[in-house]
Amino acid sequence: MTLKGNISEVTEFILVGLTDAVELQAPLFIIFTVMYFITLVGNLGMIMLTLLDARLHTPMYFLLCNLSLVDCIYASAVSPKVMLGFLPGDKIISYNACAAQMFFFAAFATTESFLLASMAYDRYAAVCKPLHYASTMTTVACVLLTSSSYASGLLQSSLHVAFTFHLSFCHSNVVNHFFCDIPPLLALSCSDIYTNEIVLFTLAAFNVFFTLLVILNSYLFIFVTILRMNSTEGRKKAFSTCSSHLTTVSIFYGTVIFMYLQPSSSHSMDTDKMASVFYSMVIPMLNPLVYSLRNKEIKSAFKKVAGKVKSSLGLVY
Repeated sequence: MTLKGNISEVTEFILVGLTDAVELQAPLFIIFTVMYFITLVGNLGMIMLTLLDARLHTPMYFLLCNLSLVDCIYASAVSPKVMLGFLPGDKIISYNACAAQMFFFAAFATTESFLLASMAYDRYAAVCKPLHYASTMTTVACVLLTSSSYASGLLQSSLHVAFTFHLSFCHSNVVNHFFCDIPPLLALSCSDIYTNEIVLFTLAAFNVFFTLLVILNSYLFIFVTILRMNSTEGRKKAFSTCSSHLTTVSIFYGTVIFMYLQPSSSHSMDTDKMASVFYSMVIPMLNPLVYSLRNKEIKSAFKKVAGKVKSSLGLVY
């Protein structure tokens, strides 16, 4: 901390982490390292499969590829520092690094919510308007959906970082969290945080309710269409393509609503940490698993690529 007049200003923060229990540090380090490894392999693998297999060059997999990219980035903004936090004496993060971590995490977590809404609209177009699907989900439409998702995330994240780091942190630099998230940093400030709380709640509420409205509206029409289908096989196929997306949506929005759409006086940081683990590390790890385990096209593409790799290795040896 540096002195300015009679007030000390924070130049770095100390992240408390998930737990102080010494006996849990090594097991948790191993667990989170494995989780991060699975996250990177799963999401980068999904991106590679989509790029390598021409059968996956469709709007649905274009959006899924972007979802995997977003998961990689925002998990990477948090996980490495969390893992280092389990090592002795590595809980310090500089002021600028803290701001950067918040920016990248908030930007791509917000982008994910808009991508999930875009994917719901894509499923609506595929199930409810199959004859017009090709003319609805064009290349231009897909690019507009993804670029607007990224733009929304970057804009909102910039606002969060600007409002948060405009505050004075003069009481303490100990963050009761495992990364630089907005609520625990607001709790440290010695400034008036009323405006920050309004901005946080307003943007979070807009993201959640707007994107959830798109998702729920899309699935309402999807379910009505499915119930009208005469073919049992058609119903199963439609449910199969939607169930993975619904699973991801349920976990993501459940934790985000719990974390951000409540007043700061209601926050329990220990409880918030558990919720944060889900949306910052568990969801990015689960997404490729959820989408691949129940998707025949992904499994087929993986077998095709694995076969090519195996044959090329055979030629080498």
